[in-house]
This record gives sequence, C-alpha cells and structure tokens, in this order.
Amino acid sequence: MPFKNPSNPLLTFPDLTEHTLDSERLLTGKLIKVQSDRVRLPDGTESYREYVLHPGAVIIAAFVDDETLVFEHQYRHPPRCHFIELPAGKIDEGEPHFDTAQRELLEETGYVAASWKHAATLDAGIGYSNEKIQLYVARMLEFRGFKRDHGEFLEVFTLKLKDAVEMVGRGEITDTKSAFSLLWLDRFQHTIL
Repeated sequence: MPFKNPSNPLLTFPDLTEHTLDSERLLTGKLIKVQSDRVRLPDGTESYREYVLHPGAVIIAAFVDDETLVFEHQYRHPPRCHFIELPAGKIDEGEPHFDTAQRELLEETGYVAASWKHAATLDAGIGYSNEKIQLYVARMLEFRGFKRDHGEFLEVFTLKLKDAVEMVGRGEITDTKSAFSLLWLDRFQHTIL
C-alpha cells in the first residue's frame, strides 16, 4: 500500500515501513535508553536498528517584547563546548509537554508567561532517536525568580530575533533545536499570533 503524505495528497510514495521482528534493550540510563531492533526491510531482508529512546523535550521562544527573546548561555558536556540556546528541557515521565514548557521557563530563566502557543513539533534526530521536541512561543512575561535544578549552571540574557537569526547564519548559534526554532520564528511566527 503506498504512503500518502497527509499534508500534500499529491505526493505518494511506496510503503518503506520496516517491521520490528524482535527488540532488545541495550542500555537503561537516567536520561535515555538504547534499543536494538531486528527489522524486516521493505524487500523482505532483515537488518538491525539501534536507537535512543528519549522521553521528549520542549523549547521555548520567550518574548520579552515583540522583537526580543530570552536566551541562555551554557556549557554542554558531550560536545565540550559553550552554546547559546533558547530555554529548553526534558519532559518528565507522564508530564504533559505544556506543563514541561511552563516548568522549564520558570526553572531556567525565572520567567512565567501569561500567553502560550504551541508552534511546531521537531523530530530531533530521526536517524538515531525517537526524541520529539515541542516548540512553544511564550509572551507577556513576568520575572518571578530562578528555580534551577541542582548542577544546572547557565546565564540568561536577551537578544532581538533578527540579531539571533544573523548569529545562526554566522555559525554563532549552532544548537540545532534553537537554530531551527529561530529560523521558524523568523519565517512563520505570524501564523500563530
């Protein structure tokens, strides 16, 4: 049966679904799990797929005014580098992603927002993970004070959207979820106002 693109019915493709034959948990960590599946490929042969099971995350575009966003500067251990990012965080088990967005904005930046809109869903690493990141736009901010997790060190600052987009273009904002979100906002934020 062909795959039909729900957003564009004129696009149809052959069904390339891989069917799981069996599955094995390779690692269970505090944040992620690693899975290995034996799959049947569309041509009937078999192969293996290793991937990260992730609970999902949120990213928040928090506007302090019509043009200015809240950002964070922090060090990320896996790439051993400093990054400029939009506020973001992992969804706790059983937590609705909107609740996560509200919690993370307050914990990391000290802000609460009176206006929230879900903007997009991002598939973070389709070749190696099932992680989905929910992009929220938050407006009408009020500072309430930080409530950061133990061991969380970051600096909060603001930038105009146009300046942040230029930083993406110059390779100064390279965090994928932040870069995509900024480019999305620059192009499409009018659709959710």
